[in-house]
Amino acid sequence: MTTQTTEELDVLVVGAGFAGLYQLDQLRTLGYSVTVYEAGSDMGGVWYWNCYPGARVDTWAPLYQFSREDLWRDWNFSELYPGWDEVRQYFHHVDQKLDLSRDIRFDTRVVAAEFEEERRQWAVRARNERTGDASTVRARYLVLCTGFGSKPYVPDIPGLDTFAGECHHTARWPQNGLDMAGKRVGVIGTGASGVQVIQESAPDAAHLTVFQRTPNTALPMRQQQLDDAANRAMKESYPARFAKRSATFAGFDYDFQDKGALEVSDEERTTVYEKLWETGGFLPWLGTFNDIFFNADANATAYAFWRDKVRERIQDPAVAEKLAPTQAPHPFGVKRPSLEQRYYEVYNQDNVELVDLRETPIQRVSPSGVLTADGREHALDVLVLATGFDAVTGGLTAMDIRDTEGRSFADVFADGTRTHLGSATAGFPNLLYIYGPQSPSAFCNGPTCAELQGDWVVQCLEHLRKNGLTRIEATHEAEQAWHNHVTELTEATLFPAAKSWYMGANVPGKKRELLAYPGGLPTYMEKCTEAADRGYQGFLLA
Repeated sequence: MTTQTTEELDVLVVGAGFAGLYQLDQLRTLGYSVTVYEAGSDMGGVWYWNCYPGARVDTWAPLYQFSREDLWRDWNFSELYPGWDEVRQYFHHVDQKLDLSRDIRFDTRVVAAEFEEERRQWAVRARNERTGDASTVRARYLVLCTGFGSKPYVPDIPGLDTFAGECHHTARWPQNGLDMAGKRVGVIGTGASGVQVIQESAPDAAHLTVFQRTPNTALPMRQQQLDDAANRAMKESYPARFAKRSATFAGFDYDFQDKGALEVSDEERTTVYEKLWETGGFLPWLGTFNDIFFNADANATAYAFWRDKVRERIQDPAVAEKLAPTQAPHPFGVKRPSLEQRYYEVYNQDNVELVDLRETPIQRVSPSGVLTADGREHALDVLVLATGFDAVTGGLTAMDIRDTEGRSFADVFADGTRTHLGSATAGFPNLLYIYGPQSPSAFCNGPTCAELQGDWVVQCLEHLRKNGLTRIEATHEAEQAWHNHVTELTEATLFPAAKSWYMGANVPGKKRELLAYPGGLPTYMEKCTEAADRGYQGFLLA
């Protein structure tokens, strides 16, 4: 292993997903010396790592891309919800247009960073994932674009390392794929990746065992194939749809209804639910009545409708009760719903078995399978860990980035997340993050957040440059105020009623708190703009 010192930069961006690529293009255009470090071998962020069978976006294709016309005008998606491989092709299209990869260092993982006060620079240490070589770069500003799903969570299951078959986390799937046809497959977890792997592998596996702890309130995707004519027709509305994003709660081109579920008659409520269900996607979640996340009685009507729709598709009543329980396991929508195409029909197949981990927990993994508390060994050839992420904060705490007192993000966040505007943390000067903790992140369309929050970061750096300033740091008072604001918003919702990754509850020992901003994108951006208009209130500038 060799160590080398590279150039000094104005900005080092970490992560080559939507947010990182947007920063690179915007800052480079403004004349900054900027480089992106990306641990993967290609751009795309989660779409480099997540290439498991069935992986696809859960956002309509028109909005799952950059809003620049020179990028979307000559690009056509073939499906309304594109698969991971087509999303990668889209990133290559963007690269061909903007020549981004010349300033991206692939296979380069940031290991550690320290702020050198006398230089007002970050000294960042990185490791080449292919060669093991170490390098150091100095940058005035460090912009972290690691996303909310960059650190996979692998539960501590006894014997996991003894399994003799193929075992992969969905977020670390083999890049050359894995043939599961004719094999005995086990999937632990029924979140988004679990749902997709399950419905994709069920037709071809010799036997599929699904290990479920909590049922997923999955929604119908309503996939559509898009030919050239369909793309041309959709593009007529692109400018208006992109313009609408900043005015909606989650950065889409639709929003909650302007009435509550309990304000209308039973007949009208059912009619609305039926229409949303037929449209599919996230409409039954983020286009529904405006009191669903705040009123338990209103929420119960949404769950009952979902439950009855799902049960119609499951033949075995006992299985139906496990997948769509009579009593809601948690309020509808406070754990992230997944989109499915034939997920519930899978459980009508003779080769598919559902194991309820609340009844028979996993005891250990053996070389040949999974042993559950009833004394049974489930023999497997392939074990899929669809166990999610150390979400939102995990990408930050995975790096040994030290504040001015020598503490890492893991240290600072040990008793709860602390940020100002979901963009910076006291003690970490000249460090900003996009799509990070206490920003809309997990509640917002990724490309939308990349652009709107990304513009705020670019404008902040421009403000510093134009005013001859070289240092910016959030204050403790500002981050405490932001913490109080997020907490107040959270307490008015039903989100704390579920043990979800939104609340950090899926990772043992992690502080239970809402990790994303629940006030909606318009309110969030209003707060950010207000701070900027007041000379970046809540920050110390020098």
